[in-house]
Amino acid sequence: MLQADALKKSYGNLVAVDGVSLRAGAGEIIGLLGPNGAGKTTTVAMMAGLIPPDSGSVQIEGRPLAGDTDPNKRRIGLVPQELALFDELTAGANLELFAALYDLEGTAAKRAIGAALDLVGLTDRAQERVKNYSGGMKRRLNLAAALLHDPQILLLDEPTVGVDPQSRNAIFDNLEVLKHRGKTLLYTTHYMEEAERLCDRVIIIDHGKVVADDTLPGLYRLLPVTNLLALELADGQDALRLDELQALPGVRSAQLEGGTLRVGVQDLATETPRVLQWLVERGHRYNHVASERANLETVFLALTGRSLRDA
Repeated sequence: MLQADALKKSYGNLVAVDGVSLRAGAGEIIGLLGPNGAGKTTTVAMMAGLIPPDSGSVQIEGRPLAGDTDPNKRRIGLVPQELALFDELTAGANLELFAALYDLEGTAAKRAIGAALDLVGLTDRAQERVKNYSGGMKRRLNLAAALLHDPQILLLDEPTVGVDPQSRNAIFDNLEVLKHRGKTLLYTTHYMEEAERLCDRVIIIDHGKVVADDTLPGLYRLLPVTNLLALELADGQDALRLDELQALPGVRSAQLEGGTLRVGVQDLATETPRVLQWLVERGHRYNHVASERANLETVFLALTGRSLRDA
């Protein structure tokens, strides 16, 4: 449905986007994950036709997007990072304005506005001025404005910035409804939790380049260890032979730090009993055992050498 090939964009000596390619099909939510400044917003702007790429192309159902007047642009809805709303107008008046921009009028406009307000749960607040809305309500109205012309493709540039958890969950619910309707969604974020919850596939971007593109299980397979056992040892630390522990089948790493033993394993169900038995047989008692699963933060760290949040 949506395809970008080798998109590049520079501003003077700054290379903002460097050869980004991606694919998104109908009924998919594709995550574009990366730190602030990674090139996500510039990529979305090129895919929306707001700025021209220096090179590369954007295609919708195999047809290149060509210029401001390309009718294919009407198949795209954009939810920008900055709120595109007029505070002094009511929510309904805001949507009437956007409907007019999409050449919607009369019954068609009323139907579209009603459906959009209903989806984002703001029907009962439609006659209230936007300046009285909470941040989360404004974000939901921002989403509604992008849906009025019933686009097949929805580009969302960090649509939950600055909202409370309840509003974030409401937006997630809205996006999952749109996915089930067969829409194509491209979702940019620097929050790994959002990508893990929402996305069918995650594209990790850093310094304007794609460093990984796969499903969550596929990304986890890039790691030498996908699960971590954390054991709080009671005593016997001095005689602990990490080299022997790491030689056990299925154990990928072993590290002792501050009385906590962390053992990296590929399969929790198989390796946990083996590790615990090994400790007991050698007289190493433990007070607490916990397991940790690899996440996108771990993947980003493995691929780039630094934390997603600190990048």
